[in-house]
Amino acid sequence: MAMIPLQTVATPRLSWVLQPPERSSNSQYPPIIAFSKLKSICKPICYSLSFDQSFTNLPFDSTNYASFLESCTTPFLGKSVHAHALKSGFHGHEFVETKLLQMYGRCDCLHDARMLFDKMPKRNLYTWLALISVCVDYELFEDGFSLFLDLMFEDLRLDFFVFPVVLKICSGLQDMELGRQIHGFVIKAMFVLNVYVGNGLIDMYGKCGGLSDAKKVFGTMIERDSVSWNCLLSACAVNGMVDEALENLDKMSSSGDSVPNIISWSGVISGFAQNGYVNEAIDLLSRMRARGVEPNAQTIAGVLPALAKLQTPRLGKEIHAYITRHGFMTNPIVVNGLLDVYRRSGDMENALKLFSRFSVKNVVSFNTMIVGFCETGEISKAKDLLNQLEMNGIKRDLITWNAMLSGYVDNLLFEEGLNLFKEMQMVEGIEVDSYTLGSALSACSGKGSLRQGKEIHCQAIIKGLNSNPFVAEALIEMYITFQDPKAALQAFEEVNDSDISTWNILILGYARCNQMDALPILLKRMREYGFDPNVYTWNGIISGHVENGHYEVALQLLKEMQSTNLRPDIYTIGIILPACSRLATIERGKQVHGHSIRCGYDSNVYIGAALVDMYSKCGSIKNAIRANSRISKPNLISQNAMLTAYAMHGLGEEGISLFNTILANGFVPDEVTFLSVLSACVHAGKIDIGNEIFSSMDRYNVKASLKHYTALVDLLSKCGKTNEAYKLIRNMPMEPDSVTWGALLGGCVVSGDVKLGEMAAGKLLELEPNNTGNFILLANMYALSGRWNDLLRIRKIITARRMRKNAGCSWIEDGNDVHVFTASDSSHMRTEEIYSLLESLTMQMKTWLYTSLPYNECTY
Repeated sequence: MAMIPLQTVATPRLSWVLQPPERSSNSQYPPIIAFSKLKSICKPICYSLSFDQSFTNLPFDSTNYASFLESCTTPFLGKSVHAHALKSGFHGHEFVETKLLQMYGRCDCLHDARMLFDKMPKRNLYTWLALISVCVDYELFEDGFSLFLDLMFEDLRLDFFVFPVVLKICSGLQDMELGRQIHGFVIKAMFVLNVYVGNGLIDMYGKCGGLSDAKKVFGTMIERDSVSWNCLLSACAVNGMVDEALENLDKMSSSGDSVPNIISWSGVISGFAQNGYVNEAIDLLSRMRARGVEPNAQTIAGVLPALAKLQTPRLGKEIHAYITRHGFMTNPIVVNGLLDVYRRSGDMENALKLFSRFSVKNVVSFNTMIVGFCETGEISKAKDLLNQLEMNGIKRDLITWNAMLSGYVDNLLFEEGLNLFKEMQMVEGIEVDSYTLGSALSACSGKGSLRQGKEIHCQAIIKGLNSNPFVAEALIEMYITFQDPKAALQAFEEVNDSDISTWNILILGYARCNQMDALPILLKRMREYGFDPNVYTWNGIISGHVENGHYEVALQLLKEMQSTNLRPDIYTIGIILPACSRLATIERGKQVHGHSIRCGYDSNVYIGAALVDMYSKCGSIKNAIRANSRISKPNLISQNAMLTAYAMHGLGEEGISLFNTILANGFVPDEVTFLSVLSACVHAGKIDIGNEIFSSMDRYNVKASLKHYTALVDLLSKCGKTNEAYKLIRNMPMEPDSVTWGALLGGCVVSGDVKLGEMAAGKLLELEPNNTGNFILLANMYALSGRWNDLLRIRKIITARRMRKNAGCSWIEDGNDVHVFTASDSSHMRTEEIYSLLESLTMQMKTWLYTSLPYNECTY
């Protein structure tokens, strides 16, 4: 392997690693890395502690003490041995004190370990390495490297076993340049030929993203063992080169150096799983067992996160059975992984059973359950677990609070979320992070509290988190919610490293705020920063146009998007179908439907519901029924869409039948379901069924709104029960609006109830004095009742006020063009041709009438 030169990096005086200057009492060199003296948080060593009396008089040597210290698992016992060693005259004994350092590290007494180290009169290489290893074990990598630099100034000869530990420090710091310098040092010191140092180099380069360097080190190793191969396999897997890891696994089998062991297989399987190749990871697990290597708890723990992403309850139960059969239920990591499998598949019932019976009650398992209950909307259960944490003496960490806060926001409990945000800071003293602030800002958007949002924005600025992309995106969305694109742009400008996701959120925000003129400028800036618009960018722009009623432009943008060789995805289809519905353009709706069929989107429940809505609004109930039949997994949304379609087309009997089917299939109806089925009852004229359905709303925890009462008033009125309808209006818990009184007036016109109709008309005229339709309804009622004087009076009012009824219109589609017509319209560019053809058709009809009908039946 070629010599890799040592290059100085940002660390001050790091070049001293190779040639450390001699220190004297008046040295001018500053310290390299400040390693602060750690204050002891454990009790001081109690020298009065002693062993059981039966051991106090026995002679002990260093070997005995080493054996005792190796078995110490508690600070109390370890300090007892320490005290005994001091009494026996082992103060300053390098071997015993090295073992004491290791014991304090195992017992989580880092400060006592440092105190012992500082008071040691003599330190050898093993002593230094013991404390450095403790720092590495507790991921105090900067402190560990500072100790290594101090070791360089000692009059001690370094040996090969120091460098695997130092290389772990480089991995922990993710500092490959520092690792290269250590590599250069071991080359000069001739330690690079040692297999343990070579393994450490492969591991370091792999974890720091230098896969090519890891392969170079592996290729130049004279001696290799199973660890060498496993480090290479891990390096390939960590860097996403899973196929290469699999190839090296096969090479390992035929190399003769070593046979793939459980660690080899587990590393490759975990690599496949972590990189999203879940099915391949499962297949590899089967292949491993076929080779006679049975998975251990570590193997299963590596696969479980991938299985969780599949969100398949059946697979979760199968792996649960496998874990139980092979005795892995005692491993807390495996149990927590299995808990996450159930959580992600939404099976919180089995997750709770597993948590209650097998899970170690720690903050990780509690957090998994809290997240799961929040995701399934069971906030009360999540809150109970939050309280149980404290009752069990387990400290709630930031992840716990963030999970609960996110759960409140996702379930639209914005007030509760903001109260929790205050509690975690003011009561618990939790230091918030970017995820906390992002969730709190979303709560402000949902609650409609701009003032609180600005306060949290200030808090983000103070903590330096306003430049965090996650916080910035939440700020952009909040300001867009309050129709303040200028403030959203300012929040965007504060992001240090904006990515295409941040750009897309900003562009979507401007589109939603109807700032269409700014979109070309933003797109130009986006391209200048090196980001090309993707399908999500276009979805945002099209969505903004649809939300603001620019339906025709939205359809044109879809064509423009396709001209850039971007293919509409399932979200594009879901956005554009409502535009087709609003324009009632069935031909273009069919084109979108055709695209969704080719892409396999039409079976999706949300696309299917949008297709049902589009066809019903375009007047094709037959196509709506067909679209509904292709939905693979119907939900309440799709059922409501079909129910609304039946009601819209006057198919009352079909609507009532579908409502019964909805209940039979176990769906819980909501306010939309009840409003649609009541409308269906109006068309079917089913008073008894309508009353029964209206009365059942309380059973499903649906509060009747004004629209539901209006639908029932309409049903009673059209069936001639005008007095009952009026009684219902008087007993309503809210004030009736013009639609309610209009429904009653329409019923009075049909039934000829002039007295009640006049009263309803009076209410209508109070609410809508300039609505011509109300006067016409009243005039029709007088005409049907033969009250000609009152009819004349209403007509005079209409004439005096110069009121005109809005003309109805009709339209036809010709290719991509829609032609709209109204009575006596002459605005069309082909008016002369249209009227000429109309006159010709009229003459043909007259001719047919004269020639086809008997003379006495002819009306001309």
